[in-house]
Amino acid sequence: MYETRSISEKLSLFIKILIPILVTQVGLYLMNFFDTIMAGQAGANDLAGVAIGSSVWVPILTGVTGILMAIPPIVSQLLGAQQSERITHVIRQGIYLSIAIAGAIFIIGALVLTPILNALSLETEVRHIAKYYLVSLGLGMVPLFLFNLLRSFIDSLGQTKTSMTIILLALPINVFFNYLFIFGKFGVPALGGIGAGIASAVTYFISACIAIYIIHQKVPFSSYQVFSSIEKPSFRAWGEQLKIGVPIGITIFFETSIFAAITLLMSVYNTETIAAHQAAINFATLFYMLPLAIAMALTIAVGFEVGANRLSEATLYSKIGISSGVIFSIVSGGLIFIFREPVAMLYSNDPKVIDLMKTFLIYAIFFQISDGIGTPIQGALRGYKDVNAASIIALISFWILGLPTGYIVANFTDLGPYGYWVGLITGLGFGALALSVRLIFISKRSI
Repeated sequence: MYETRSISEKLSLFIKILIPILVTQVGLYLMNFFDTIMAGQAGANDLAGVAIGSSVWVPILTGVTGILMAIPPIVSQLLGAQQSERITHVIRQGIYLSIAIAGAIFIIGALVLTPILNALSLETEVRHIAKYYLVSLGLGMVPLFLFNLLRSFIDSLGQTKTSMTIILLALPINVFFNYLFIFGKFGVPALGGIGAGIASAVTYFISACIAIYIIHQKVPFSSYQVFSSIEKPSFRAWGEQLKIGVPIGITIFFETSIFAAITLLMSVYNTETIAAHQAAINFATLFYMLPLAIAMALTIAVGFEVGANRLSEATLYSKIGISSGVIFSIVSGGLIFIFREPVAMLYSNDPKVIDLMKTFLIYAIFFQISDGIGTPIQGALRGYKDVNAASIIALISFWILGLPTGYIVANFTDLGPYGYWVGLITGLGFGALALSVRLIFISKRSI
């Protein structure tokens, strides 16, 4: 990151930060996509086991990733305030914290995983695959959380191309090890869905090693000497990171868990409806990667300017990011409307599923508008280290307003399953409005 003088310079820098983040997020999305697709090629039980395991794992992963997202606003503000000497301490303590969180989750998982899976009405083979898929992922938890922490550090310095390069290297590595462990190649036994978990764990380890090497050896990261010596863990430093990270994690958890809850509520409908719903959510998630990337870029840019006490510049970055999100949401909404039928045909050849998905995708257009506004604003607020209000807004938007609205519309009107999407749109819309008010307040108060 560096100081910019004009709107054109800010826009240029913002795009330089944004595009690699977008590629990184799409790469991470594709890893999960290939896990699911390749496990499905091994058999229906393997696909079901990986799907169940992912439904347990994803809320945990996104929540913890949110906690580790405390690093970008902290480091960006220190960088803007020209207090770079404090960054090394923050990252070292963040490494300790990420390892401690991984250890805690592994221990909790060892205690509750079997009872959770036993409580689900699963076939024995599916339960076995889901369990050991998760156990395999658990073995890679420390390098995964360590990589996420180091990636946050790399991005905070504005070096988002480096994170992109690591993910672009990791993606084919993940596909290769999926091929190796799922299908049993080169003398390795075929492990099916469990092999997807092992492949992911190996990929996490390799990605973490690459990140450690780059930070230790390559400029500008090597100047911080993160791995040159060892310092004692500081619970005070952990507390400072958790104070910012926990609300972010809670916010993300509220957002992701609402989709899981609605999927469970949709289970009362026929198979075609459930399949169309899942496919539409899957496609909409791909479009969500851009507002999410904008949010992450805004956290870095706004945090840098806030740290330097250039508050009007921080506001200008916020406007650039939010405007970009709105423009994208309009374009993506138009694309979804135009191509909704061919997209639906990519997911299924069942005419009923295709018709249902086409309708769900109409509702997805309104998702794009709300996400295009609300998600970038969250990123800007994190740049100000204002995170508590967003978690409260997420709770109200999704669980107090969105879910009850969806249930009422789905069960007491003719909209049926589409009613749950009305609830999601209502929650997202309210959240975008509330977050807008909050950002205006924080911007004015800071100035």
